[in-house]
Amino acid sequence: MAEIALSVDVAAPPELVFDALTDWTGQGEWMAGTRVRVTRGDGRSVGSRILARTALGRLGFDDPMEIIAWDRPRRVQVHHLGNVVRGDGVFEVEALADGTSRFHWVEWLDLPLGRFGLLGFTVVRPLLSRAILPSLRAFGRWAEQRQGVTGRA
Repeated sequence: MAEIALSVDVAAPPELVFDALTDWTGQGEWMAGTRVRVTRGDGRSVGSRILARTALGRLGFDDPMEIIAWDRPRRVQVHHLGNVVRGDGVFEVEALADGTSRFHWVEWLDLPLGRFGLLGFTVVRPLLSRAILPSLRAFGRWAEQRQGVTGRA
């Protein structure tokens, strides 16, 4: 099992950050190259399924997931069901003392090729982190803008 974990501070309250994170179709606004849609259920409860399509032009892959934990406004966990991405992912929102939030994005990935896969991931992890972090920062800006649009403080 390999882990990748990233965090970003967001100048918005936890409820708003959580709702922005779980606006699945809105993820395309901040996650580079990805579109998400709900395929079963309401997308806001255990058992719901979502499908993320990550692509660059015609080259891409589908990442079907099932929500396995839902604790608004703190945590949502998904189980990846596809052939490319396997394992679990979690979005956690931490309330900070000043009324803002910290968003934690964690993936626990089942890697192919045993120790070789883990060794390869150890090499790739810093590059993957650097590729994902700009999207998480874009999420922070997007959530902060939603705060102004929704009128929530």
